[in-house]
Amino acid sequence: QVQLVESGGGLVQAGGSLRLSCAASGRAFSTYAMGWFRQAPGKQREFVAAISWTGSTTYYQDSLKGRFTISRDNAKNTVYLQMNSLKPEDTAVYYCAADFLRNIPSTSVRDYDQWGQGTQVTVSS
Repeated sequence: QVQLVESGGGLVQAGGSLRLSCAASGRAFSTYAMGWFRQAPGKQREFVAAISWTGSTTYYQDSLKGRFTISRDNAKNTVYLQMNSLKPEDTAVYYCAADFLRNIPSTSVRDYDQWGQGTQVTVSS
């Protein structure tokens, strides 16, 4: 059983930065891929970024490349999402998720097995 706890969300002005963290417990963290997703009010949950268990492979939503960076520290059982140049349209609840099956990270919501509770990110204009 893996537990995921996100932190680092909050209110930020457009152009600002936030770093989200997701702490994992309950299973060897270095053995599974991790992803970040987000869900805005009235919209479907969408892929943001994903990282392989070694950290050597990363994927991003095309529109977020260059602004968002995913990373992980397996010694700390934590995955991060650095978000820069934030825009009001980045406002959403951000979720981290674990994929226990694939070493190559997936961009699909349905491929992830365990989810955190989410952290709210609000970007004001």
